[in-house]
Amino acid sequence: MGKKSQSNLHKYNRAGYIFVLPFVVVFMIFSVYPVLRTLYLSFTNAKIAGVGKMDWVWFENYIRVIKDKFFWRSLWNTTKIWGINIVLQLGLAFLLTIVFSDIKYKMKGLGVFRVIYYLPNLIAATSISFLFKTLLDWRYGTFNQIISGIYHLFGASYNPIDWLGTATYAGPTIAVIQTWVWFGNSFIMLMAGVQGISTDYFEAAAIDGAGRWTVFGKITLPLLKPILLYVAVTSLIGGLQMFDLPFLMVDKASAAYPSTQTAVMYLYKFGFETGTTQTGYASAIAYILFLIILAVSVVQFKVFNKED
Repeated sequence: MGKKSQSNLHKYNRAGYIFVLPFVVVFMIFSVYPVLRTLYLSFTNAKIAGVGKMDWVWFENYIRVIKDKFFWRSLWNTTKIWGINIVLQLGLAFLLTIVFSDIKYKMKGLGVFRVIYYLPNLIAATSISFLFKTLLDWRYGTFNQIISGIYHLFGASYNPIDWLGTATYAGPTIAVIQTWVWFGNSFIMLMAGVQGISTDYFEAAAIDGAGRWTVFGKITLPLLKPILLYVAVTSLIGGLQMFDLPFLMVDKASAAYPSTQTAVMYLYKFGFETGTTQTGYASAIAYILFLIILAVSVVQFKVFNKED
């Protein structure tokens, strides 16, 4: 290659850096800097970032988080709500995947069903919370009225349930609503994985007379392992970062609030609420939560990648 060609190649390379530079600058400002800034604040006693004097306290905030029983209670609340949600979400997604991937059924209109199932995912959390707070209102909510009507058909009386105001029902209710929101996303992911599997496997199994559960357990499920890993990890990350629906649907004065306060809601209390703002402590909570998510994600990788 001549010197002139090499010179032109270097010019093209420099032009490439210029095109990439805006993204790098924006990424550094809005992604890298906040992460590093939060790490720095977690080692200080800052009340409000940038306001007042900040002293370096080393690991005091982290020790405080570890000893904070209210943080662990909020993390347990998060785990319970997420656990119910993930069982229902993946169970429903798997069931639909079995039905739509079964060549015996030959289901039509998969694209239409994808749109219908994924639609709740596109609705803003504020709209969803307002909708279900109205439907689940214990005095005038449609849900209680329907149940009451069914009871009256059989000559029985029904005491309206405060679905979002009672500690027993609030967590599972939010979990079911989140299942409605997110199962379409899991279904689309699983169906994408199924469509990537050669139909020769399913046709051969059908010729051999294998039932749909045998086909799913022996063919579909093992070949879906990479997709399952992705769904499991992203569901875990999203679940432990749960905030919007519990925060918007359950009033602070409600008896159900202590049982539905999630870890991120607890972080928000110290990070942004007036009167309880402790930015340094909130930053430490954020990093403890990050380490927990990281540890559980590593375990999931180990489990999914373990050879049979």
